[in-house]
Amino acid sequence: MSNQQPNLAVKIRNLSYRYNQLSVLTDVNLDIKAEDTLCIVGPNGGGKTTLVKLIIGLLSPNNGTIKIFGKKPRQAALEFGYVPQHAYYDPHFPVTVKEVVCMGRIGHLKNGRFSRQDKEKTMAALLDVNLEEKVNRPFSALSGGQRQRVLIARALASEGRILILDEPTANIDHESEESFYDLLSKIKHRMSILMVTHEVGFASTFFERIACVNNFVIIHPTSQLTGELIQNMYGGDLQMIRHDHVCSNEGHSIG
Repeated sequence: MSNQQPNLAVKIRNLSYRYNQLSVLTDVNLDIKAEDTLCIVGPNGGGKTTLVKLIIGLLSPNNGTIKIFGKKPRQAALEFGYVPQHAYYDPHFPVTVKEVVCMGRIGHLKNGRFSRQDKEKTMAALLDVNLEEKVNRPFSALSGGQRQRVLIARALASEGRILILDEPTANIDHESEESFYDLLSKIKHRMSILMVTHEVGFASTFFERIACVNNFVIIHPTSQLTGELIQNMYGGDLQMIRHDHVCSNEGHSIG
């Protein structure tokens, strides 16, 4: 019988990953609860993307273990809804908004075709992101913010219990960013949300915790307080992290 806590979405123990003998992540221990919200930050090359790929099973650790609701990542593929930073598509390819969202149902297909339930889940996801009126529009005709919401709808349609977003606000305007966080607030009680970002401003008002990733992974509680920036092990200032926490290789301590 698994000793995985029933409300634990992700459990990482003593994880290390090397690429061509170069250490990318070292001795990572991380718990993410069901319906938790975690913002992943750190310098380029620090291991953020590698950590995400390990969680979703695209990479395997050299040492340590990862469990997703008590299962190995590759056995838990249907638990993930993934929104990439860039959606690579041919703008001349005639794919509609509905067809993009339907792709989230591929893991549930029976007999190789979409069922009535698949179509209902697709429309429900579009309702969640307020794009039901765009259902038959070409995906390429949408704005950057709208395309981002379509990709979130695709992730919602998959019915995964963990939503992972990679730099989702990198290519959208301020108004779309506000709308994006309003949407996350609407769905956060349905799943765990993990987001990779370089922008901690809006994120800090939404996410409960921040994971600082630079070979090591150190968790900080977030705070809405403004004031003095903290200097940490990543060689830069991170806004909106609790200012009474000092980041170091050994962990974080109260300053």
